[in-house]
Amino acid sequence: MATTMVHKLDDTASIPQSRASTDYQRQEQRLMFCLLSPAIAVVTLLLVLPMGWLVVQSFYHDGFTLQNYSRIFTEAIYWNTFSLTFKVSLIVTVLAVLLGYPIAYAITVLPRRWSLLVLALVILPFWTSVLVRAYAWLILLQRSGLVNKSLLGIGLIDKPLALVHNELGTIIATVHILLPFMILPLYATMQKIPRDLLMAGASLGASPALVFFRVFLPLSMSGVIAGTTLVFVLCLGFYITPELMGGGRTIMASMLVSRNIELYSDWGAASAVSVVLLLCVLLIFQLVSRLVPLEKILGVK
Repeated sequence: MATTMVHKLDDTASIPQSRASTDYQRQEQRLMFCLLSPAIAVVTLLLVLPMGWLVVQSFYHDGFTLQNYSRIFTEAIYWNTFSLTFKVSLIVTVLAVLLGYPIAYAITVLPRRWSLLVLALVILPFWTSVLVRAYAWLILLQRSGLVNKSLLGIGLIDKPLALVHNELGTIIATVHILLPFMILPLYATMQKIPRDLLMAGASLGASPALVFFRVFLPLSMSGVIAGTTLVFVLCLGFYITPELMGGGRTIMASMLVSRNIELYSDWGAASAVSVVLLLCVLLIFQLVSRLVPLEKILGVK
C-alpha cells in the first residue's frame, strides 16, 4: 500500500516537470523562429517569390498555355542549344577532373609551405571577376594574341589558329574559371584520408602506384563526385564566358534565355527554358545525392 502511494506521488510530480519541459521547448522553438525570420524573409523575397513568378510566366502567353514548353521539345534551336550546353558542360567537367585531381593531390602531399603556396594560387583567381578573366582569355587566344604569336614564333603552325569565337575558346576559358571548384572539394576530401591506411598498404609490400590506385583513389572518389557535380551544374548556367568566347556562335541555354528577353521580349519562352534548366539541375542533384550526401557537395560539412 505504501509502495503504491509512493508511485502515485512520483507520477503526480512528473506531470508538472513534463509540462515545464514542453513549455520550454515551445519557447525555444519560438526563439529560433524569431532568429531565423529575417533569413526566411530574405530567402522568400529573393528566391521563392521570383521562382514562383518564373514558373507562372512559363505557362502564360495571352492566357494559360503549354506553348512555351512545346517549343523546347519541337523546335530544333532549343534541342541544339540544350545539347550543346550539356556537351560543353561534360567536356569542361572531364577536363577539370583531369587537371584538378593532380593539383589537389600535389597540394595534399607537398610540404606545408609549398602546399599553402599552391593552394593560394588556386584561390587567387577568385579575387578577379569572371568578366575580367574572360576578356583576358579573349586577348590571349585571339589571332594576334600571345598564344598564336608563340606558336608561330617556334614554327609549330604556319597561320594563326581559330581559338576564340568557337566552342574551343569557350571550353578553355570555362575550364580555367571553374577549375578551383573542382580542386577545393578534392583537396578537402584528400586531406581527410588517414595516412595510416597508405602506410599500411606500403608495409604489406604494395608499390606506391598500387597503394594509390587501390587505397587513395577509391577513398577520394567522394571528392571527385562532389567537384564534378559542382562544375557540371555551374557550367550549365554559365553566361558571360560563352557570350564573349563564343562570339555568338556558341549558344548555350543561358544565352537563349537572354536573347528571348532582349530580342523578342518573350518572357514566357525565357521562363520555360529557365524552368527546364532548373529541373535538370535538381534532377542531377537528386541522382548524385544517392552517391554522396548533398551536404558534402555543397560544402556544409
